[in-house]
Amino acid sequence: MSPKPDSADSYLIRPDPNDPRLTERVTGIDQTGARIETSVTVERPLTIFLNSQEIVTAMTINDYPEYLAIGYLLNQHMLLPDDVVTGVDYDEELSLVVVRTKRKTNYEKKLKKKVQTSGCAQGTVFGDLMEALEDVSLPATPLRTSWLYALTHKINTTPSLYLEAGAIHGCVLAHEDKPLVYMEDVGRHNAVDKIAGWMFKEKVAAHDKIFYTTGRLTSEMVLKTVRMGIPILISRSGFTAWGVELARKANLTLIGRARGQRFVALAGEERIVFDQDLSKVPDEGTKHRRKAALED
Repeated sequence: MSPKPDSADSYLIRPDPNDPRLTERVTGIDQTGARIETSVTVERPLTIFLNSQEIVTAMTINDYPEYLAIGYLLNQHMLLPDDVVTGVDYDEELSLVVVRTKRKTNYEKKLKKKVQTSGCAQGTVFGDLMEALEDVSLPATPLRTSWLYALTHKINTTPSLYLEAGAIHGCVLAHEDKPLVYMEDVGRHNAVDKIAGWMFKEKVAAHDKIFYTTGRLTSEMVLKTVRMGIPILISRSGFTAWGVELARKANLTLIGRARGQRFVALAGEERIVFDQDLSKVPDEGTKHRRKAALED
């Protein structure tokens, strides 16, 4: 299904910079030696179980632990798209979440084979990285440049934890020029996983969606986007060579350095429809710059 958000505010979920659980006020000094008080992002450990097996402990802001757990397991190919989830139990005191499935699972061997990726914090991908690209067929969903510019402007002017405290990444699921779900976390892979978990739980179709991230377009980001079945990935930041190679193999539209009037597409260019008059696109203001706003 495709969600139908309120026309006045297309977000179904978006950051809440005023949530007292997510930031703390701390004191220190600035470059002149003057005493200052500032907000810092809070990170907490969260242990994820699949049925009776402990899978991983991730550092997270822990605002949507159930979505994070489901999405993590999906993107590690431990939870399958057609699996029946019989329960998701979160224990705040023990800092753990248990995802229960109808299918019996045992990933002991797969847990022994892991690759440390370039993602911040706990960026690991278990098993064969290339599994996500086998027999992949992403839809030929178009991307109008008018949608791209409108979308990046809306995201860039949305209140966020990054603007409040920094030290955080953001990811957005969108449909055409409408941002739907905006997740932030200390690692961009966590933000991706929370969106994947939300899509699975809400049974949201991926074929007509766009994925936006503030972080680098690495192999991990490409693989997770492909695994979710989303055909378009956009970032404010730059590319890695392997990320580009994998995107081309999967025919994923890969757009980076998307700031103001600028963007660069290095894969899946055939989906792009150039319908925007660039003279009507404003340059990006410094007030709302997100992570990776500077030159690569």
